Amino acid sequence: MHSTVPVIWEMVTQTKIHIRPAEKKDRSQLANMIHFETYVHRHLDWRPPLDWIGCHPYMVAEKDKRIFAAMACTPDPPGIAWIRVFVCVSLTSQSQAWDMLWPPAKQHLTETNVTSLAAIPLQKWFRELLEDKGFQHIHNVIALAWDNNNYNLPEPKLIIIRDMREDELASIQKIDEASFGPIWRNSLDSLKLAFNQAVSATVAVDQSRPIGFQITTPSPYGAHLARLAVHPDTQNQGVGYALIRHLQSQFENPQPKRLTVNTQDDNNVSIILYKKAGFVLTNEAYPVYLHDFGM
Repeated sequence: MHSTVPVIWEMVTQTKIHIRPAEKKDRSQLANMIHFETYVHRHLDWRPPLDWIGCHPYMVAEKDKRIFAAMACTPDPPGIAWIRVFVCVSLTSQSQAWDMLWPPAKQHLTETNVTSLAAIPLQKWFRELLEDKGFQHIHNVIALAWDNNNYNLPEPKLIIIRDMREDELASIQKIDEASFGPIWRNSLDSLKLAFNQAVSATVAVDQSRPIGFQITTPSPYGAHLARLAVHPDTQNQGVGYALIRHLQSQFENPQPKRLTVNTQDDNNVSIILYKKAGFVLTNEAYPVYLHDFGM
């Protein structure tokens, strides 16, 4: 149960700074900060940052009824926390804002048995802040792209692939959980969001039972393969490759589009699979940072 109580910080001027959970009434202020301030971190997510309001911990720092900093690191799925939002106004020290917001956020995470916090910082200032606060750079997320280059690609195995149904997302979530390490797993709610945004969502089936899936969402240049997973019991049987080739067939001529995908730079199995399907590495890379803060 969330038990964080508001904290009051005293400045030299004796002006009271309130640290409290974000509320629905804060949406307008937070929206302006996220869209117009310089120091803004937004997690690469299917859920917009304002949609996390009401979930814990989502802390704001307020002075004279004006919010000047905010942090959201809601666990999803339970036990896994990412920094969803970190923002502060330009006249505020990012380090001081962190030191105000982090203790009550950490308290809630500890109470809900979360011991690690992850982030993908896209800006130098946020990378430097994380390093200063004890985060470790564990690896990078890299990008690959396919531009309708199907020349000399191997034919996939004959595997039944059909459109994904919303009523089987619970089964899809179990495949997702079995296929990825803890920080990369998706909750059922997250997969529902991805499914509702998808331009393509398919499953590979064996005797009517899903054994793998892909969810692809729109991108400015075409589409992004947001999730590809095959149950460990059926890996190394061509299922992932068949799902990719089936997906690519939906983006071929007469209207070819760029298809992108991300994976970890130390996931050699995935990199080999995507290259086999005609994807090539781009110059994009996003660092992944992790902080183990204990119980």
